Amino acid sequence: MSRPSERWGIIGGGFLGMTLAHRLAQNGRRVTLFEGADHLGGLAGAWRLGDVIWDRHYHVTLLSDHYLRALLEELGLERDIEWVQTRTGFYTDQTLYSMSNTLEFLKFPPLNLIHKLRLGATIFYASQIKDWKRLEKIPVADWLRRWSGDHTFEKIWLPLLRAKLGDLYKIASAAFIWAIIARMYAARRSGLKKEMFGYVPGGYARILERFVDVLSQEHVCLELNHAATRVERDGDGVRIEFKNGHKETVDRLVITVAAPVAARLCHGLSTDEQAKLNGIQYQGIICASLLLKEPLADFYVTNITETGIPFTAVIEMSALVDRKHFDGHSLVYLPKYVAPDDPAFLWSDEEVKEKFLSALERMYSNFHRGDVLCFRVSRVKYVLAISTLNYSDQLPPMLTSIPGVHIINSAHIVNGTLNVNETIQLAEKAAASLCTRRSGGT
Repeated sequence: MSRPSERWGIIGGGFLGMTLAHRLAQNGRRVTLFEGADHLGGLAGAWRLGDVIWDRHYHVTLLSDHYLRALLEELGLERDIEWVQTRTGFYTDQTLYSMSNTLEFLKFPPLNLIHKLRLGATIFYASQIKDWKRLEKIPVADWLRRWSGDHTFEKIWLPLLRAKLGDLYKIASAAFIWAIIARMYAARRSGLKKEMFGYVPGGYARILERFVDVLSQEHVCLELNHAATRVERDGDGVRIEFKNGHKETVDRLVITVAAPVAARLCHGLSTDEQAKLNGIQYQGIICASLLLKEPLADFYVTNITETGIPFTAVIEMSALVDRKHFDGHSLVYLPKYVAPDDPAFLWSDEEVKEKFLSALERMYSNFHRGDVLCFRVSRVKYVLAISTLNYSDQLPPMLTSIPGVHIINSAHIVNGTLNVNETIQLAEKAAASLCTRRSGGT
């Protein structure tokens, strides 16, 4: 068994690293959490938009998010969740439709009744599938064509797949779409067929502030502005070198950063481990946050199948969160999912702003550029690990060949989709395993 006196290091201060630190500390381990940024939270971090502080990327809590809600209960915040019934929009054929109930779905003009029935049947069938692993052997495009038909695939599914995955949709498995459908269907089951979504007043800034307090009470050492540049075995320990020139040696180390980054960090991995880590296909994100004077359309999510729109969807957070939290204004996210090497990452903030605002003007007749109070752009190159064919069989193990070094990241979410709840679930299961392993990584 691992010795309680051992010193543990965790690289990466997102919810995965924070939850691992929390559980290890509760089990009597001495833990140091290293984060390259000047704040914790990772993709769930918060930032300032004018006078408003809210999440840097869009997040929502579902009634079925049991792991997240359990952690929020530990933090004393679960009882504060505000639950709201939201509406869904759909932009296609240069027209904005509401798709918030069965009647609106049946009236949806781009599909005839047969196409709608096949689309609904596809979603229902996917929600009933338990053996997700067999879906890893089937290309997502083939599976959706089979169940929804060619017309519905070309009109609905293909534009949505391309918006999320780009050309990588061609190598994604059917488990990708299954995970998305399963999560949203679970939310509807829990919400009595309604889209009941929740948020903690104060957003993730408040959650993270409370989480940091708890970690500090548990004597977790928090080292910010510590971006790791090299990890290797050094005698009986694991040495970490940082961009700021600092060096640390710990007994055991957990690396939670994206797989290609972890591969570059670790010196001493086997050729097979390097190949598996670098073989994971990721999508990155360019996400604009807009603080507006007025709402756009009061849909929490507007899915987009129209060509020529430079972002994946419109997320109107103020359709979920009471606008009093935004000083009476509207908060909108415009995410664009792209490959890590996409030239769009070279766009300046002004280029992103011009492209995105021009598209909003085409979509919403009531939108005016003068409504924009604040426009900020977040860029992250490794966000979503794509569930490719036979994905779970090709993942590297969490325990590496370097004694004492573990690599655990969101790529290890094999039967779900990336969100805070799934990240916490991964951390809970990994922490239970880590606390029972013998020292030295065996």
